[in-house]
Amino acid sequence: MEFSAENELDLENRVVAPDYNPEDAEVENPLRPRVLSEYIGQQKVKENLAVFMEAAKQRKETLDHVLLYGPPGLGKTTLAGIIANEMGVGVRITSGPAIEKPGDLAAILTNLSPGDVLFIDEIHRLSRSVEEILYPAMEDFALDIITGKGQMAASYHLPLPPFTLVGATTRAGQLSAPLRDRFGVVLRLELYSAEELAQIVTRSAGILGIPIEPEGALELASRSRGTPRIANRLLRRVRDFAQVISDGVITVGAARRALERLEVDEIGLDANDRRMLRTMIEYYRGGPVGLDTLAAAIGEESVTLEDVYEPYLIQIGFLSRTPRGRCVTRSAYLHLGLTPPEDVAGAQQKLF
Repeated sequence: MEFSAENELDLENRVVAPDYNPEDAEVENPLRPRVLSEYIGQQKVKENLAVFMEAAKQRKETLDHVLLYGPPGLGKTTLAGIIANEMGVGVRITSGPAIEKPGDLAAILTNLSPGDVLFIDEIHRLSRSVEEILYPAMEDFALDIITGKGQMAASYHLPLPPFTLVGATTRAGQLSAPLRDRFGVVLRLELYSAEELAQIVTRSAGILGIPIEPEGALELASRSRGTPRIANRLLRRVRDFAQVISDGVITVGAARRALERLEVDEIGLDANDRRMLRTMIEYYRGGPVGLDTLAAAIGEESVTLEDVYEPYLIQIGFLSRTPRGRCVTRSAYLHLGLTPPEDVAGAQQKLF
């Protein structure tokens, strides 16, 4: 069996990828809400966070350490900025992979002002040695540093100004228990509804000066996988099409034509998602197929399939994981306009 280059997935140009892209920064930063009242969606998170911040301000204390977890692109970095603004303090932003040595973390902590917010994205990727420095900093606002070795070793206890650590992760299960237990506020961010995303798209269009009709905003929102980052990215791409092939206004018709050109279908699947599903159906009868075998078939790394492609397909019920491998579900067959085998449901149930 031969697989051509057509089977390979195009990850770099993926418009519906929820992960942060450097080109998003130029547009995302002006669009970020500055206060909690401007933040759309995540109602339970907002209500609880508002209470915690108000209580801390009334007691004239720093806010307890906050852990934000959930899929990428939902606004965890934005919430960290909002917390700093609402508390009237500064914010320092870094990420787990950027803090390579304990000394890197010590340099950041010693330069914080009282009450500042330290935001660490991808906090699950901190090394164990860095984590151990972080424990006393979170609990006692102090650094315990040991210099030298053997008889020349010396221990120093360095006080730190009170601060709030806001950690963000897409993989809460990979956090070590000691680190997770030191967060007083743990908040999960959920995927957005189409109506909430339509509000976000309308707000972003207003800031960017893009004429858009409510139906056009809803059409964009419904194809954004429940993720604001994808919605704002699609808004920029659809704006280009509306400007060149239409009168500049994003109507529902203009949005549909643009998204068809971008190969994003009505539920947010792009050409890569459909190619992966079709490969499983055409070459492996819908599965089960092993992850490594599937990765080789479509020319992609196994970890990329597992982290980038699978989560959304599993969320919408188009893909299932079994002990023997991945399986395409009946819903995926129907969405692709294919007739599912009569035994697809029964055969897959026996795998569990």
